[in-house]
Amino acid sequence: MATDSKSINTRCCIVGGGPAGMMLGLLLARAGIATVVLEKHGDFLRDFRGDTVHPSTLEILAELGLKDKFDALPQTRVQQLDAMFADGIHAVGDFRSLRPFPYMALVPQWDLLDLLATEAQGHDDFKLCMRHEATALLHDANGVVIGVLAKSPDGEIQVNADLVVGCDGRHSLLRAAAGLQPTDLGAPMDVLWFRLARLPSDPDGTYGVPGYGNFFVMLNRGEYWQIASVIAKGEVEQWRRQPIEDFRSRIVRKVAFLADRVDGIGSWDDVKLLQVRVDRLQQWHQPGLLLIGDAAHAMSPIGGVGINLAIQDAVAAGNILAQAMRAPGRPGESVLASIQQRRLLPTRIIQALQVFIQRRVIAPALASQVSDKPVALPRVARLLLGFSFIRSLPARIIGQGFRREHVRSPHR
Repeated sequence: MATDSKSINTRCCIVGGGPAGMMLGLLLARAGIATVVLEKHGDFLRDFRGDTVHPSTLEILAELGLKDKFDALPQTRVQQLDAMFADGIHAVGDFRSLRPFPYMALVPQWDLLDLLATEAQGHDDFKLCMRHEATALLHDANGVVIGVLAKSPDGEIQVNADLVVGCDGRHSLLRAAAGLQPTDLGAPMDVLWFRLARLPSDPDGTYGVPGYGNFFVMLNRGEYWQIASVIAKGEVEQWRRQPIEDFRSRIVRKVAFLADRVDGIGSWDDVKLLQVRVDRLQQWHQPGLLLIGDAAHAMSPIGGVGINLAIQDAVAAGNILAQAMRAPGRPGESVLASIQQRRLLPTRIIQALQVFIQRRVIAPALASQVSDKPVALPRVARLLLGFSFIRSLPARIIGQGFRREHVRSPHR
C-alpha cells in the first residue's frame, strides 16, 4: 500500500466505516489484501443506530475469534421478545431454541465498530482513515471505476484502488455518483427515537407496545430504555407541533411505569427522527465498483435486521473477493455479480416479509385514529402463541435469517 500526502494506492478502497465496511475491511486485510477504509466522521459515536446483534452475527464473531472480546462489551442479552397488551405481557418471539447462541445482544454500535477496527488495525494490510469523506468516483478512459476523491483534514486526497466498495449507507454518495437508482418498496411509517432512564424495579424484557395510530418498541439497554415511537410516514411535523408535555403524557398512558421519568424528555430536541426506507438496487455493481449493505438495500427497522444483513453481505463479499483478489488486477464483473447473486435471495425474502408486515399490520394500525387505550391480544393469537414452535419462528427468521454466511476467507 503506497501513500503520500495527496494520494493512496491500494487494492481495495471501502467507503463507509459502518458494520459492513468495517467487517469487510477486517476480512480482506486478514486475508492479505491491502485495504483502505474511509470514514467521514472522526469517531463511531452516533445515537440510535442499529444495535441489535443477532445470533447470525454472533456466529461470525465466534468464527473470527472475537466472541470473547465481544462478550466483554456492555450489552443486554435478550432471549425472548414480549408485547404489552391490555391483559398483561405475552411472549411473541423466543430465541432459546436457537443454537449455538440462543439470544440476541443489544450492544452500542460504536462499541462493535471499535472492536472490529481494533482487530483490523492489527494487520499490516489495513488502513483506517477517519475524517475522510469520499466526494467523487474516479474513472479511467473506458469508464471503469479506479478510485475515489476524498476530503481529508489535510485537503483533498486521491485513493487509487483496483476495487471500490460502497458501504456508505442508505443515502450513498457512491450509489448516486454511479447513477444507480434503487427501487422504492415503500414504507408507511417513520420512527421517533428517544431514551428514558431504566430503574431496577422496571421489567427486565424488551417489549413491543401495540396501539392504534402510534405504537412503541422498548429496547432494554440496562441503564436506560431506548424507545421507538412509530408514527405514520410524513406526520412528524404534526407531532412536533404538539407541546412536548402532550407527548410525555401519551408515553405515560401507554407505559404507566415510566411516569416518574418522562421529564427526561426536555424538548423535541431530545427526540430523533428516523425516516424509514425500504429499497433495493437492481444491480449492485459496475466495473470497479461494488455496493453492499444499506447502499444496496435499505431495510425497515422491523426485526432490527439491517446491521446483521449488512454484515452477512460483508462476509459473502470477503469470502469471494479474498479468493479473486489474490491474482493481480481488478476483479472482473462476473466476480462482483456473484456477490450480488449470493446475497440477493436472502435480501428479497427479508424485505418481502417486512413489506408484508408493513402493509397488513402496521399501515392499518397507523391509519386508525390515535388512541392510547391498551390493545387486547386477539384470542386466536393467544392460542397460537401458547405453542413454543410458533414463538420460535419469528426469532429464527430474525435471528438466523436465510442463507447464513460463514467466514471462509483465509487468515494470513
